[in-house]
Amino acid sequence: MNLRSLETVMQLPKVAESVKKSTAALLLGSFLMAGAAHAELDYPEKEELKFGFIKLTDMAPLAIAYEKGYFEDEGLYVTLEAQANWKVLLDRVIDGQLDGAHMLAGQPLGATIGYGTKAHIITAFSMDLNGNGITVSNDVWEEMKPNIDKGVDGKPVHPISASALKPVVDRYRSEGKPFNMGMVFPVSTHNYELRYWLAAGGIHPGYYAPAKGDTSGQIDADAMLSVTPPPQMPATMEAGTIHGYCVGEPWNQQAVFKGIGVPVITDYEIWKNNPEKVFGVSKEWADEYPITHIRVVKAMIRAAKWLDENNNANRPEAVKILSQSQYVGADYDVIANSMTGTFEYEKGDKRDVPDFNVFFRHNATYPYYSDAIWYLTQMRRWGQIAEPKSDEWFMKTAKEVYRPDIYAQAAESLIEDGFMQASDFPDFATEDGFKSPQSDFIDGITYDGKHPNDYLKSFQIGLKGDDQI
Repeated sequence: MNLRSLETVMQLPKVAESVKKSTAALLLGSFLMAGAAHAELDYPEKEELKFGFIKLTDMAPLAIAYEKGYFEDEGLYVTLEAQANWKVLLDRVIDGQLDGAHMLAGQPLGATIGYGTKAHIITAFSMDLNGNGITVSNDVWEEMKPNIDKGVDGKPVHPISASALKPVVDRYRSEGKPFNMGMVFPVSTHNYELRYWLAAGGIHPGYYAPAKGDTSGQIDADAMLSVTPPPQMPATMEAGTIHGYCVGEPWNQQAVFKGIGVPVITDYEIWKNNPEKVFGVSKEWADEYPITHIRVVKAMIRAAKWLDENNNANRPEAVKILSQSQYVGADYDVIANSMTGTFEYEKGDKRDVPDFNVFFRHNATYPYYSDAIWYLTQMRRWGQIAEPKSDEWFMKTAKEVYRPDIYAQAAESLIEDGFMQASDFPDFATEDGFKSPQSDFIDGITYDGKHPNDYLKSFQIGLKGDDQI
């Protein structure tokens, strides 16, 4: 909706141009927020768009929105472009070379609070739940196996605690050798999930000290974590540079297919139905193109629903699309191993994990404030947020970055268009943006997003309260 539409619907008086524009802007915001009679969206302010992504299966909502014509249904003509790494992707969104991108959930938060590149990035769309795994080399796995319980079928009992890895890490330390592990980016879910798993098993993953110029994340570390680009993880581990890694698909299953490593745990087992990637844009872009933004979110919501509907019946077609070189570019069978509801641990040990990749179920696309606050607690826990912060600060920061108001506008428009039903979404009239307290973590600790500092106090390993490095 634009000024012309508002004049038609609201009968704005013909006043001085400057007053008219400011009044219309205020009315537009309140009009959309209230859903006022669900007026039809006006044309997008910008039709030709370029979005970036990294070659991972969870970029699927972008590929499907493109391939199924959902972007075009919204009057948008989109180019999708693979990016070299997460930093390049973020920088290109900030400088305007990209209109938006598939992002690590921590990237908009990290940028907005000034950890790394400072820029106000927002998200109105969560791209998926789960989708990651932790893989170790064959040699490390052989050392871990004596520490792992077996079921009656002789196979390892899952989930596997990092306590099974601790004797291996301790041996490396006693021999004066570093135990190196890879993750994809300092503010990635992978970094925080790997750290969470290690710490829950008694392995210290190290602290950051940005105020002292130390951004290695390896202060006091038992295991040394460093950045490795996702597609390079298997080869880097095969070369012996790292002994294991945390990454999204298809790069855990690739290690199985190549016979070079064993995925020991999925993030679904570390934190059931954890948020993963988001679609991020600069706040400046969102303010300049509000209708375009809503229409982008509409197309991606439709894509996410398509990916999950009819008990994942569309997944084989999705895998065929993702296997193309312009998207993920991995073999069909490698991508299908996880995208079609299974996950292979050791070679031949394939198990049903129907929610390994979730794109729409469980309100996966809704940008919950509590998801944002969890990421912020982990930034604080490991020192990326160097100083104590109040619960109010966590809430304020989450609301600056996560935008369920924009999501709700897109959802209401889809309902009016007849593509969705109200039952497909949270009840926007009562939704406060916080999931109920969650206890499905590998260590059994309960997370309540409304009390972040109490949550931090519950961990034995990690900063809390007034702690500083």
